[in-house]
Amino acid sequence: MKKLFIPLISLLVAFPAVSAAQELEPLRAKDVPELLKPPAQGVRVIELWSLYCVYCEANLRELASLGGADTEVHAVTVNIDDIGQRNDITRRLKSANAESVPARAYAEASPQRMNFLIDPHWGGETPRTLIIRADGSRKALSGTLTGAQFKALLKGEAD
Repeated sequence: MKKLFIPLISLLVAFPAVSAAQELEPLRAKDVPELLKPPAQGVRVIELWSLYCVYCEANLRELASLGGADTEVHAVTVNIDDIGQRNDITRRLKSANAESVPARAYAEASPQRMNFLIDPHWGGETPRTLIIRADGSRKALSGTLTGAQFKALLKGEAD
């Protein structure tokens, strides 16, 4: 009985963490307009990142901590590598404690085309953060952002 009880308890303890993780969804060219659509209220934050970007994990961590604190923040991560690298992408999101943030990954043969559709002014550098407000206004920044910088962007205070 004891041998059965311990594994059962282990499963029950682990289950909430598994259920909190988001499923990695493919992002295709036809999905981009919906991704870029302004939210009904609040602000959408799209964090573009790559597996081989050493600076991206800091932004993923900050984004994950912001999403839980503010229900007006609609966050999504978009990995610009191929969704075929699903295991590596999921592992990196977990490492950044960002597995609860909705996540997408490119599922098209041409990443450059996807980059252009998402932001025609973007050269493909990562991390890249897009802020889309309910009024349709947008802001895009490349590079690592601190928690204070993210908060200022969300309030519309950063240039």
